[in-house]
Amino acid sequence: MADRKLRCGVVGVGRMGRHHARVYAQSPDVELVGVVDVNPEASRNIAEQWGGRAFADVIDLLNSGVDAVSIATPTVHHRAVAERLLEAKVACLIEKPLAADVDEARAIAQAADRSGAVLQVGHIVRYDPVMVAISKLQGLKPRFIEMDRISPMTFRSVDVGVVLDMMIHDLDLLLMLVGREPDEVHASAVCVLGEAEDVCNARLTFASGEHGEGCVANLTASRLALKTERKIRIISEDAYVSADFVARSGTVVRKTANADQLAQLRSRLKAGDDLSDVDYRSLVQSEPLKIGDGEPLKLQIEDFLSAVRSGRRPTVDAQAGFAAVRTAERIVDAARQAGAKMV
Repeated sequence: MADRKLRCGVVGVGRMGRHHARVYAQSPDVELVGVVDVNPEASRNIAEQWGGRAFADVIDLLNSGVDAVSIATPTVHHRAVAERLLEAKVACLIEKPLAADVDEARAIAQAADRSGAVLQVGHIVRYDPVMVAISKLQGLKPRFIEMDRISPMTFRSVDVGVVLDMMIHDLDLLLMLVGREPDEVHASAVCVLGEAEDVCNARLTFASGEHGEGCVANLTASRLALKTERKIRIISEDAYVSADFVARSGTVVRKTANADQLAQLRSRLKAGDDLSDVDYRSLVQSEPLKIGDGEPLKLQIEDFLSAVRSGRRPTVDAQAGFAAVRTAERIVDAARQAGAKMV
């Protein structure tokens, strides 16, 4: 594949799928073969706008010869589409979440293992320039993480609750930052418009031990808010990071006081001294988070296609997607046990 254009397609050209088609069509080393959608008019419109053909079903897309396909159908259809494509050894980029539950996520991951085809999960926030900047910070070992993801109801992705719809983004980021799944999960949730949760708060704890240092995370997701917020705060031993994904801004505060200064301060505190003469700002360094440019979806697809060409493990592989779904399911179960009335 290194010396030819990759032949790509999209299954599901709704809110996200149409953008996948656009990015493929605009990529110089890609040929957009075509798109599939249950709405024939939608697929025809996308084909007319970006090229390729409007296929009636996944089999027709496969028969046309494709190397890689984005799956942007409703979550409940991910498994059926992915298994058919993976069995044909077609690389798949599956929009988050990987699946609606752990059993389906496991089945998709196993299908990828059997075929050897590349499977990447579309946790797009990893490619957001704000998250890219945070990931580049050196020596960041989180001890406390707080994430807020709230917005007004759009009536999209209502086939799943807010945990799989919105919080799943932050679960992926959390597991990436900490490097493992939580030991304990506590959650509360409220269902308002339907039978699935619309608001959820989760507290996840990671015990200190052989696999890493302890960490506590507090995540809130709501699709019934009156405004849109996407924020993250990270506290580690030597640094504090605060970032706003909507405003595309952030601040990094690092401890600059040396051991002697800290020992002296602690001695004075213990002695009950008046420390009003101490300038706290001399003990820390504050600077803006250096955030670059780039469209997250384009960066994600470029990374996916790089994995397809090279055969390397994708950045967000099946196991990462599986872990996020598994943690999401634990949160929903914990909320239900705490009294939330959910299906």
